[in-house]
Amino acid sequence: MTMIPALLLQGDDSGAGAGSISAVGGVAMIVMLAICVLSIIGIWKVFVKAGQPGWAVLIPFYNVYILLKIAGRPGWWLVLFMIPLVNLAIGLIVAMDVARAFGQSAVFGVVLLFLLGGVGYLVLGFGNYRYVGPAAAAAR
Repeated sequence: MTMIPALLLQGDDSGAGAGSISAVGGVAMIVMLAICVLSIIGIWKVFVKAGQPGWAVLIPFYNVYILLKIAGRPGWWLVLFMIPLVNLAIGLIVAMDVARAFGQSAVFGVVLLFLLGGVGYLVLGFGNYRYVGPAAAAAR
C-alpha cells in the first residue's frame, strides 16, 4: 500500500509541455524577424525614392535624422524623439509630413505610416508614389 502514494507523486518528465511552449516561442520569433526585415526593406526603398542613402535605415539615430530630412523637419527634432510621450506626438507629425512629401494625405500618414508602420512604408516604397519633397507638399 505504500507504493500507491509514491506512484501518484511521480511527475511526467517527458517535457512535452515545455517543448510545445518553446516551439511556439520559436515560431513567434521567426514571424517577428520577418516583420522587422520587411519593415527595413520598405523604409530602405522610401529612403532611396527620396534621394537618401538606403543603408541609412540600418544606423540607429541616423535613420531618424534622415527621416526628418525627408519630412522637411529640422535635425534637432531628433532630441524630441527621446522624450517620453513627446516622441509619440513628434512621430505622428513626422509620419504625416512624410506622407505629404510623397503627395499623400495626412490620413495616409496617420493610418499607414504611424499605426501600421511596416506595411505603410512597404506600400510607399514599392507603390507608384513619387517623392515631391516637403516644400512642394507645403505649397499644395
